[in-house]
Amino acid sequence: MSDGTASETNVTESATGELPRIERAPRTLEQEQTFHDANEADFDGDDFDLEVAWSAEMQGVETEDGLPADRFLDRELSWLHFNQRVLEMAEDPTTPLLERANFLAIFASNLDEFFMVRVAGLKRRIMTGLAVPTNVGRAAQQLLDEIVERAHDLQLRHAGTAQQSFEPELRAAGIRIVRWSDLTDAERESMGKRFDDEIFPVLMPLAVDPAHPFPYISGLSLNLAVRVRVPGEDEDQFARLKVPAVLPRFVELSRVDGAQRFLPLEELIANNLDEVFSGMEIVEHHVFRVTRNEDVVIDEDETENLIKALEHELSRRKFGPPIRLEVSEDIDDVTLELLVDELGITDSEVYKLPGLLDLTGLFQLAKLDRPDLLYTKRVPVTAAAFLPTDQDDSPDLFAAITRKDVLVHHPYESFATSVQALLEQAADDPDVLAIKQTLYRTSGDSPVVAALIRAAAAGKQVLALVEVKARFDEQNNIRWARQLERAGVHVVYGIVGLKTHCKLMLIVRRENGRLRHYCHIGTGNYNPKTSRIYEDFGLFTDNDQVGRDITRLFNELSGYAKEKSYQRLLVAPRHLRKGLLSRFERETEAARAGRRARIRLKVNSIVDEQITDALYRASRAGVEVEIWVRGICTIKPGVPGLSENITIRSIVGRYLEHSRVFAFWNDGDEEVFIGSADMMHRNLDRRVETLIQLTSSEHMRDIQQHFDKAMSPQTASWWGEPDGSWTRHFQTEDGTPLDDLHRDRMIQIQRRKRSTR
Repeated sequence: MSDGTASETNVTESATGELPRIERAPRTLEQEQTFHDANEADFDGDDFDLEVAWSAEMQGVETEDGLPADRFLDRELSWLHFNQRVLEMAEDPTTPLLERANFLAIFASNLDEFFMVRVAGLKRRIMTGLAVPTNVGRAAQQLLDEIVERAHDLQLRHAGTAQQSFEPELRAAGIRIVRWSDLTDAERESMGKRFDDEIFPVLMPLAVDPAHPFPYISGLSLNLAVRVRVPGEDEDQFARLKVPAVLPRFVELSRVDGAQRFLPLEELIANNLDEVFSGMEIVEHHVFRVTRNEDVVIDEDETENLIKALEHELSRRKFGPPIRLEVSEDIDDVTLELLVDELGITDSEVYKLPGLLDLTGLFQLAKLDRPDLLYTKRVPVTAAAFLPTDQDDSPDLFAAITRKDVLVHHPYESFATSVQALLEQAADDPDVLAIKQTLYRTSGDSPVVAALIRAAAAGKQVLALVEVKARFDEQNNIRWARQLERAGVHVVYGIVGLKTHCKLMLIVRRENGRLRHYCHIGTGNYNPKTSRIYEDFGLFTDNDQVGRDITRLFNELSGYAKEKSYQRLLVAPRHLRKGLLSRFERETEAARAGRRARIRLKVNSIVDEQITDALYRASRAGVEVEIWVRGICTIKPGVPGLSENITIRSIVGRYLEHSRVFAFWNDGDEEVFIGSADMMHRNLDRRVETLIQLTSSEHMRDIQQHFDKAMSPQTASWWGEPDGSWTRHFQTEDGTPLDDLHRDRMIQIQRRKRSTR
């Protein structure tokens, strides 16, 4: 998501209209702005294996205690509903205009990955004959057909929003996306010269004829399909021209009447094809884009070197089979038929769209220096506990944590002055003996990695557990792992067959002749850039028991230890599922006995059938079940006799809701956990995840009050419905806007900071 600040694309806008000579940022960095979190929450191809096993056992089956066979919603269709919520933010005229550009781009990026992983995986299983009925008992082909139909509708709605409402409002605000036909003759001549000087040398036209087979079309690249002929002859020839990703998608023109103007790069290229195909007659040209299966599968039990095996698979990723073809709606039949035949796709996989293709390019416009068209800039505050006791002093984070546990809430409270500052202080502190940390995703110029390297150079024992299988960040993580190794950091890659998704940092420090453990357990990645836009909690503690738990867990991750239990942690895959289910059952039994009972879950996604069934049983017993979910949700709320006590809310807005919270009434002695796990098969069974129980009544009260605010009818949100749809509640009957959770939370935390001074 966006607050107008998170960006890896180093584009310098030119007032003179010169085309910046830069490379567009790699897609993996642009993804840091998006909801999917390639962000680990929603997409994983290897999750299909577990789903097959679960579906075969549970789909279409009534349980012994009478839970109906049709109790689940389909997870893929639920994800499409989530992306629709993103689109609704782009459609909302009250969303700042350039933030709407961000939401349009996020929707497009999300859908790209959905096709690359989930649709590709479903299609692969159908083609190999391995598909079984889904979790709702439907045939896999039937589900694929419905996904395609729904995706077509959403893409047309997305394109229509961009073309019919967003672009006109952008023009009214003094920012214009122009077409070649909008330019004057003088401008066309000027742009033609720029084409010759700055773009033409980069282009690589590829002909198709007996001597030149149909070229490979890379996934997600923007291309021109061009038909040409020799003057005086009747036979057409075909060529493919790739729009270079190393150039900005939108070329800035000189201003007219104060308005910033941008010409899509493909428009500039398309209208100078006579320079590319000199001496030929241009018959037709159309823009198209291909999405491919980009899933990566590694058999860790069979490989001797995980890094080399993963690098080999990454090199194959770009050659995955095509699963979607996007074309301009005016494409002629001859060109379309050629593309369909050569790519080997079906008619249902063709998406004819109006306007521009690949609206992820709108990320560029969303970074324009127009604060009036963005969310009001809000700077994260330093957590009150980490403020220096004297304004002239540097904060001592070790001393602050020794005084009491500290809970921080990003992005309202700063990552830089909490997590990053503690790590940097540890790297430079001669009393620190060891640092251990998990790295699932981090940023391109990570100060976290720099601090670990500095600590190793200072002679400290440093262990970094780098998860090289983090989807779409594999190459980045391999690069950081090798850099850390060269610096003397002990780098490990976790446990065979499991992804390490927990967010842990352990610092061992000598104080007064004894060792003290300083720990951080978080819900989000150690990524300074995404910490500005992802909502997450993090707990800092020097509790001895937590230190022992995390020490044992790191030993298990880096060595051969196998812990049977932990005191303050719930750890997947061995303990987390049963730990949650036992608490669900405790609340259920309390309700059956006539006592108050409540379960609160805040997760990115909830899919796991066993968890879902336990919540249904709790609802039937009278437990108040409140679920705050960002993405996929396969639970049907409000069904009489099944889930009338289950309430589901979703909040999409300025920040990406990313934290995971689990709270239980426990007969008034409330339990609250935070951590890294979603309620999905892979998180519970195929990942190393951790939840930590909070012990501070202040921290628990703060989280519960925040949860109260999110679930309140006075707060803008989407309400889950029994049929899987979502109803947006954003204003009262008289049109008064409902409360904005993100704005109000920022104000609350700023006031809290002022009150402690």
